[in-house]
Amino acid sequence: MRLHKGSQAALLLLMHAAGTVVAVVDFSQCLNDIVQNANVTQNLAGLLDGDGDPVSNLSDATSISYSMCTSHCGTGQEPFQWSVFSQEFSAWLLPNLALISQLPFGAQYRLDNLMSAILTVGSPTLAGYSLFITLLNSRWINRQFDQLVDYPNSRFALSILSSLQQSPLRLHPDRVRLPSLVILPKNDSWWKCFAEFVDYTHTWSIASATSIAWVIVAYILTVANSLSNVYANVQSNGEATGSMWLWLIPIVVGWLQLSPKCDFNRLQAAYDRADRHSMHTGTADGRAGMFPASSRRALAITAKEEDVMSPDELLTPPVFNYSRSLRWASTAHTIFMVFKVASEKAHIHLPVCGSDWVESSINMDSDSTKVIETIQDTDDRNRRGSLQDDHMYYTQPYRVQSLSSHWAPGVFTRMVIASCASLALQWGTVGAAFLVGWFTPTTGMGCRTFGYLLYGVISTLVWMMLLMSSILAHSSAADPRRVSLSTRVALAFSHILRWTGKLLAILNFFLAIMACIFQYSSFYDRCYCNSSVFSRRGAAYAVIIETTAQAAQAKAAWIGALVLACTSASVFLGILNLLLDTVPS
Repeated sequence: MRLHKGSQAALLLLMHAAGTVVAVVDFSQCLNDIVQNANVTQNLAGLLDGDGDPVSNLSDATSISYSMCTSHCGTGQEPFQWSVFSQEFSAWLLPNLALISQLPFGAQYRLDNLMSAILTVGSPTLAGYSLFITLLNSRWINRQFDQLVDYPNSRFALSILSSLQQSPLRLHPDRVRLPSLVILPKNDSWWKCFAEFVDYTHTWSIASATSIAWVIVAYILTVANSLSNVYANVQSNGEATGSMWLWLIPIVVGWLQLSPKCDFNRLQAAYDRADRHSMHTGTADGRAGMFPASSRRALAITAKEEDVMSPDELLTPPVFNYSRSLRWASTAHTIFMVFKVASEKAHIHLPVCGSDWVESSINMDSDSTKVIETIQDTDDRNRRGSLQDDHMYYTQPYRVQSLSSHWAPGVFTRMVIASCASLALQWGTVGAAFLVGWFTPTTGMGCRTFGYLLYGVISTLVWMMLLMSSILAHSSAADPRRVSLSTRVALAFSHILRWTGKLLAILNFFLAIMACIFQYSSFYDRCYCNSSVFSRRGAAYAVIIETTAQAAQAKAAWIGALVLACTSASVFLGILNLLLDTVPS
């Protein structure tokens, strides 16, 4: 019997605790009770109008002070309404969560694909930066080859370099091998085969087009509905969260247009097929021996973890391009310089071996437009020689050190441009959400507004940390043996920044999801959040009944936020499309 009584007492205590946790507040009824009590006592202290000023007439009381709100109404939230939650969740958040599946992945392991999705949502700034730096890098290398290189296999090399920004491109330490790969005519088939094998597209499909259309249509319809009835569920309205997620559309569309080659298994298979098909690094006439098949690769697209300064370089999802862009630019510039030297010497009819230039079987035309055609079809005998001949052909009269650079030309300019574009997209959409929250009664910074601001700040912080981590890692790569103290310190800071940035991205991912759920579930509809305590502090007050003027102000702010978010996304996507015509096709 004692045990039975003890069980009853424990059950009653649990029920009381649960009732305390889920305690709800009806703010309209609470205001009515306060007004009725004030009518009896004639004490109007704590009753305020819509602007937070004390009232002299009970009929003007539409707000109450924060202290009165907590003392008379309690600290709980308004009742959870499933109909409101389900409608807001399915209209604002669910389409965006579905759209995440249209991002390019392709990592070797599923966990890395999951991390790429978390990084994208956790830091839209980083996602926009990786997208834009990829575009600018492709544009840069395309212009370099178009303006300064004219060589038989240069177009295939350009296509390969532009396509492999999602791979850890590596050159063999033996500098003899790259000139041989470029110059020897027997290697033309390798360039051609590899370019054809990696020429697959990750672009528009019915699923991706449907997902994007779903998000756009849902956004338009829900915005139109919310603007037509500002008074209905003004605090749980999801327009702010819809604006906060609007960055996802240009990111997904941008990657679909760029069509990154990021499938690890497919890239590796293409490389192996091209390597088996035809790969030569010397002549077969005995003047120079062939390298062993396992070590003759002058250009590699994979690496071991100990060969890279940042493990993120090994991950093929394009959001990790931030970690590869510096190394890729350096490698691409070195390859470009070899092609440039070979092209210049071919134009002055300087063969690899010997002193006599062998004319092509194609008849030369006096028209200058035919010269390019002749250079492309130059006789193979002009490009044959031993490995030593190829190396001397490449380095004379220049020096190798002058043809390659650890920091590629213009790399920091491209980083600044990509940073500005991504920051504009991030803060254009988050700023729109912040604007909606700020002008929703009670105006000022409350829980909702602070959540949007925190999401944007952490996103920017993650981008800064990971970008700085990539710069320090690339700087350390100049000393691969890590003999100097400065290299070891820089690499240690790089790892710390990368780990911290990823941890913050994971937290920000869940913050973005929970901010939406709290908004739709009326979790924020409590005295503390509705009173904008963050900005108003001691003068905080909660608006219970929105006036016509407040509704008009909120509607104007919502329209302004809509314009800001849509303009930011449209301008980002518009600039990207303007630059796409200079990307290798």
